[in-house]
Order: sequence, then C-alpha cells, then structure tokens
Amino acid sequence: MTRVAVIDFETTGMSPLQGDRATEIGVVLMEGEQVVDRWHSLMNAGVRIPYFIESLTGISNAMVQAAPPAAQVMAEAARFVGDTPMAAHNAAFDRRFWQAELALAGQAAPQPFACTLLLSRRLYPQAASHRLGALAQWHALPASGPAHRALADAETAAALLARIRHDLRRQHGVADVHHGLLLQLQTHPRHRLQSVIERHLA
Repeated sequence: MTRVAVIDFETTGMSPLQGDRATEIGVVLMEGEQVVDRWHSLMNAGVRIPYFIESLTGISNAMVQAAPPAAQVMAEAARFVGDTPMAAHNAAFDRRFWQAELALAGQAAPQPFACTLLLSRRLYPQAASHRLGALAQWHALPASGPAHRALADAETAAALLARIRHDLRRQHGVADVHHGLLLQLQTHPRHRLQSVIERHLA
C-alpha cells in the first residue's frame, strides 16, 4: 500500500511571499487507510503572531518563543517525512509553506502533494461546503481535537483521505488507490472523473 504523509501548518498569515512564517506543523503518516505514525511541533521563526491569528489558533507569541527554531523543526520534519509523497487539505497553502520553510532551512522539497480539497470537490459535489471541518461533519469523521491546530487538522485531513480512498475502492472499483492516481484525479474537471478512473483501470 502507498505511504502518504498528510501535513498541516499553522502560520502567521496566508503567504510566505508576504513574509508570513509557520508557527506549528503536524504530520500524519498513513499506509493505505491506516495511520501508522504522527509527528508534531511548534516552531519559532522569529516573527510575531498577529492578534487575530493568535485568537484563531490559540498559539501565542509566548508559546512560539519557547519552541525550537524553525530550521531545526523543519530538519526534523524532513527526516520524518523522507521521500514519502504528501497530502494536505487545500494543499496549495501547505505546499507553499513546506517549500518555503525547507528552503530557509537549506533543504529541497521535491514531493508532489495530493489535495483532499480538490479531490472532495470532484468526488462529493453534493457537499454543501468543502472546508475541512464541514467535510468532517458531513462524513461523520471522528473528532481529532480543536480546529486550527496543526496535528488535529492533519489527523482530520488524514481521515478524509482515508474516506476518499475507501470510496474510490468501493464506489469506483479502484483496488489500488495510489498517490499517482490521486494526483491525476485532482487535476481533471469533475465530469472527467470516471474516464480518468477507467483509463487507470484499463
């Protein structure tokens, strides 16, 4: 079964291109639909957390000041993930911070990211919202902790990925839901979902 590292960041803002930095990282390792390991850390990037972000996440400036340096945390995260393919909910956001923080730590970030947001839009168009919390409620996924904390959100995204893999197997007949197929599905419009799956099965 394909191993995937599901990741989530909490940050000081929306984009590293605007000087925003990560404050917390959570990673959940999966084999197929099962969680096999977890890793988490706050990190100190030397950037002040705006009040509204602190109110949203509960991560204070005092907490990150006591945390390990960002470069150290990212080096540990990179060792934990290794060359494992990655996934995240709204992966464009987490991929930017993964790449930016690793670049600041002098490391490459070559892994492709599967996106549970894009996949959910294609598989579950009937869902009222494709936000992570809304999808967790819609699928009745197990609660993993407070929203807007990195490990809890990574756990929820991992549970959503497991549900996506389950539905691809049960509803679409895909026995081997490997990472490459997820990457293909998320890049095609919803109306081509079945044709992509049929080509894969052929």
